[in-house]
Amino acid sequence: MKMCVSSVCGRVWQVVALALAGLLLSGCATSFPPAPASAADSEYNYVIGPGDNVNIVVWRNPELSMSVPVRPDGKITTPLVEDLPAMGKDATTLARDIEKELAKFIRDPVVTVIVTGFVGPYSEQIRVVGEAAQPRILPYNQKMTLLDVMIAVGGMTEFADGNSATILRTAEGNKQYSVRIKDLVKRGDVSANVEMRPGDVLIIPQSWF
Repeated sequence: MKMCVSSVCGRVWQVVALALAGLLLSGCATSFPPAPASAADSEYNYVIGPGDNVNIVVWRNPELSMSVPVRPDGKITTPLVEDLPAMGKDATTLARDIEKELAKFIRDPVVTVIVTGFVGPYSEQIRVVGEAAQPRILPYNQKMTLLDVMIAVGGMTEFADGNSATILRTAEGNKQYSVRIKDLVKRGDVSANVEMRPGDVLIIPQSWF
């Protein structure tokens, strides 16, 4: 599991490096196609990541029920269950895995898992680099839009070239799309609002004049 986490982190840093390279090159006019207005996958299913909290309820066994954090290595530990991988699983899958482990000690366990404190896996987080007021990493939410991202990062700096911004879409093999943040945020042009996808990197370059 440690190797898996390291591999994910390595891919994330590769994506960030590509984003920064794009940031340096984006002072020239961009030739990327406009980002599609609709991008969310109707089949999207949230999966657990390090930093999430999972509330585990074991029916008729309150002593085994508790809320635990997902460790940086992607595993959880609960009474009778040690070092169980949770990263990359949805709540239902994790509940079934816990039932299998508990079945070694109690008869016919029934487990419900409720995820709280959403962070998600690294590969699905949204990254904002460049001339954002507060560059940061955001957890992805279904139907999340470019406007949602800009509100979360506090808008752009005064040096930003918002209409030369791009989205690096890792879900499509690092394909890059142009977006018009200035039109959206400064001019209220809602046609410039687009949906985000898990793993997107938003690159906001600096204006050269």
